[in-house]
This record gives sequence, structure tokens and C-alpha cells, in this order.
Amino acid sequence: MRWKPILPAILVVAGVAVLTSMAATSPVRDLTPPGRHGPAESDVLVVAAEVDQRLLSSLKTTSLSPAERADDLTILRRLTLALMGTIPSLEEIRRFESDDRPDRLAIWTNAILDDPRFHNYFAERLARAFVGVEGGQFIIFRRDRFTNWLSEQLRDSVPYDRMVRSMLAEDGVWTDRAAVNYVTAGVANEEFDANKLAGRTVRAFLGQRIDCAQCHNHPFAHWKQSEFEGLAACFGQLDYTMVGVVDRPGKKFEVEDRETLEKRQVTPQVPFHPEWCGTRGSPRDRLAEWVTHPENRRFERASVNRIWGLIFGQPFLTERSVDDLPDPDDPTFQEQTAVLDLLGADFRTHRYQLKRLIRVITSTEAFRRSSGHAVHEPAQLSELESQWAIFPLCRLRPEQVIGAMLQSNSVKTIDQNSHLFTRAIRFFRENDYVKQYGDPGEAELDQRTATITQTLLNMNGEFAREMSEVGPFSTPGTIRQFSPSRAVLLDNVYLTCLTRRPTEAERAHFAPQLGSPPKQPDQQVLEDIFWTLYNSPEFTWNH
Repeated sequence: MRWKPILPAILVVAGVAVLTSMAATSPVRDLTPPGRHGPAESDVLVVAAEVDQRLLSSLKTTSLSPAERADDLTILRRLTLALMGTIPSLEEIRRFESDDRPDRLAIWTNAILDDPRFHNYFAERLARAFVGVEGGQFIIFRRDRFTNWLSEQLRDSVPYDRMVRSMLAEDGVWTDRAAVNYVTAGVANEEFDANKLAGRTVRAFLGQRIDCAQCHNHPFAHWKQSEFEGLAACFGQLDYTMVGVVDRPGKKFEVEDRETLEKRQVTPQVPFHPEWCGTRGSPRDRLAEWVTHPENRRFERASVNRIWGLIFGQPFLTERSVDDLPDPDDPTFQEQTAVLDLLGADFRTHRYQLKRLIRVITSTEAFRRSSGHAVHEPAQLSELESQWAIFPLCRLRPEQVIGAMLQSNSVKTIDQNSHLFTRAIRFFRENDYVKQYGDPGEAELDQRTATITQTLLNMNGEFAREMSEVGPFSTPGTIRQFSPSRAVLLDNVYLTCLTRRPTEAERAHFAPQLGSPPKQPDQQVLEDIFWTLYNSPEFTWNH
């Protein structure tokens, strides 16, 4: 019986052995430059140029000029933050700088779009709009399965309209047919909340808010209560059984009349163009056809606006929320939404390919402009931002901040080919950091200022301190050990943290503090430099 006291230790050792074995068999990363990824298609560049022309034509009515083009490393940082939620590693930066092809940004964009990190990260961003951030009722809702399904759809370049139709109309078991989780996310108190599903569907896929029409006619838009009820009734036949989600044709959808308090039956219907619905299938099938119909401009506009927002950090109409677009036929906004219509038409023409849409947007001069400008007047800067003549300054989301910190603590790229320990550490640290920092939830594109608690978490928390420590396996330790000179050391530090080299003023400030050869650079000073960069506004903002 003497083995009992040491059983926990035996289990720990066995677990470590298994993990070590798994880590040792991780595939080796191919460091070959991504030559198999071609440059941007010529028609992508044509559409991007049309977008820029539209934006510049609006700016010509003012006396302002657009910002200069940003340098390639800054643009690379924007790409990786927007599409993978992290900054480029020092390893990737060296590969990028050694790539002398004139269209290297387009080539690297294509490589990123084929990277599992993009599939996984963008799937999470989209899932927030589609099912929110809560785990829901585990027995009938599996958010992880839904997000994995989205990632697979992105990997396989499934057309976006087909993805949306699957979410709206799929039936079956939520663990087997993951798209079903879109509707099971709407279960509350063991019943499908048809009102919740109707409101979310219009927000997520049509870019408009109609939730208040659940109780009364919309006070500021044309939406009527009867129209909301008709949309909700499309989900009114939903039920879940031992074989999963099904539609029961005989099931009635009833609402309570607010005046008489009596129940009345509502028939599934759409608020306009019922001919888009088709005539076959369940009410959900017909709703899915209506939402994604090629003539439904709300669908393509909302899709483009959301992707634009995820790339730039804010939606195209900067004064409005991402799900608060004006009606396509509203003459008041025709000029302001011309770019959305242009991109939407191209999105539709090319069969709703999200990767192509991303290529177009990231090929625009609007995406590649500097975030700095000679003007300093707030009114002029606001005008430049509204016309997309300057890249907007946007605070990074929590998972981007910790993703950047974790990547900067590894000279090599952290991806699906990294050792198991590395990936596990990233997973748990990211979850812990987001939990402490605060998750913005579904409203992640709404601009917020950092709270005192969030600022103190970065300054006084363990994350920045541990990432800054010089150790045998840490980035500060590696850079200290292998940088051949103080100048190269500072280059490596700044490239690792900020994806740029230090200015002359920064070199003059830090170099003397690091000490002179033959001594190694001062350890405490190096740790302080890393800590300072982690807590700088430049690190926590997209620019």
C-alpha cells in the first residue's frame, strides 16, 4: 500500500512524458518563402482602384490630401493583426524582408488566407456576430463545434451565402451538423426564442436593427411590428428531439396581443419582396433563400461592412454601428454607401468569396495609408477618418493584445506546427488574460477607451513582467545572447515588439544604458525596454 502517497507524482510524470512525446512528434515548420502563393489577380487590383477612386472623389470636395503610404512592415503588422489576431514573429519579419518581389504584400496576404491561424481567428470573429460569446446550454448548443465548422468553411473557401443558408435552414444534431448551432443558440428555458433568432438574423446578415419592432413599430425606421412577427414566425416551427433540430409543419406560432393580452397566430412572412423566398421547403428554408437572394442588397452590404470592420477595426460608416446600416434605397446615404455597393456587387459577382473580398479590401490604398498626417486640427482629422484618407487608430481587442505579447516572446512563429507545450501555454494564457482584461463580447467593433483596471493589468500584471524576463528560452534571453551588436539587439527588440526598427532618438536613449562590449547587454535594462514597449500605446493600438 506504500504506492498510494506517490500516486499523484507518478501520474504527473506519466502525463509529462505523454505530452513530451506528442510535442516531439510535432511537424517541422517549412521556412521556405511562400513562393507558391501568386500575386493579386488583376481584377482584384481593378476593384481596389475603383474603391480608392470613389474615396478620393469624396475627399476632393475638401482642401485636404490623403495620408502618405505606410511602410511595408506596418502594413504587414496590420494584416496579421486583422486576419490572425497577432503580430508577425521575428522569424516571419526576416523572411518578409528577404522577399524582394515587388508584389510581396499581395503574395503574403494570399499566404495568410491559406494559414490555419486565419481560418481559426476569423471564425471566432464571425461566430461572435452569429451566436454571441456565451456558452449557452451545453446539452443543445456547442459553440466550439460551430466555430470549428466556420473555420472549416473558411479553409475550404465555401461561398458565404451557402454558409448563411446552412446556418438558417440546417436541421439535425448540433454535434454532427454544426451549422445547427446557429438556431440552438437561440434556445432559452428549453424553448426556441423565435424573437431572438429573428433579431439576430437581421442584425448579422442584413446589417439592420429591428429588435424594438418586437413590441412596437420602429420609431426611426420603416420596420413594423407585424413585419418582425412575420420574420419570427419563420422560426416558429422549430423543435428539438432525439434526432436533433426539426421543423414541425403543424406547429403554430403565436404572440400575445399587447392590448387585448390574447394569443393570436402569426403566419411566416418576410417584410418585402416575398418572391425572393421561393416556394419549397420549410419557412426557414424560404427565409434563407430570401436573406441571401442576389437582389437583396442588404445582404451583400452587411457582409462587406462587417468584413471591412474586422479588417480596419471599425465599420465603413464610422458614425454608425456595424449592424445599423441605412436602407439601400435611402437617397440620403447614396453617396456615403457607394463604396459598400461597389464592393457588394463585386462580392456577389464572384459568388460571395470571403477571401477575394479580403484581398480587394487589403489591396486598397485606404488600407495601406499611414495613420499619421500633417494636420492636427480635430475637425480635419475627423474628416480624413470619415473619408478613409488616413488609416484609423483603433485599440486592439484583448485577444490581439495578449496574442501579440505571446508572439513577441517567441522568436519563432507560434502556429499549428508549434510544439504542444507552446500552443497549450498560448491557449491558457490568452483565456486568462481576456478574462481579466474584459471581453467586449459581440460589440467588439464599438470603440472604447481603456479602463484604469485594464491599464494597470498591463503595467502591474504578471503577463508583461514574465514576458520581459531574460531567460534561456525567452525572446529577451535569445536576443541578448545572439545579437552581435547593441544596434542589432535594439533592432531585434523593436522588430519583435512593434514590427519596426527604433528611431535615432530611441537608439540614442537606450544604447548607452545597455553597456559596452565585451560585457553582455545589461539584463535589467533589456527587461525594462521590453516592459516599456509592451506598455506603450503603440503596442496596444492598430495604426
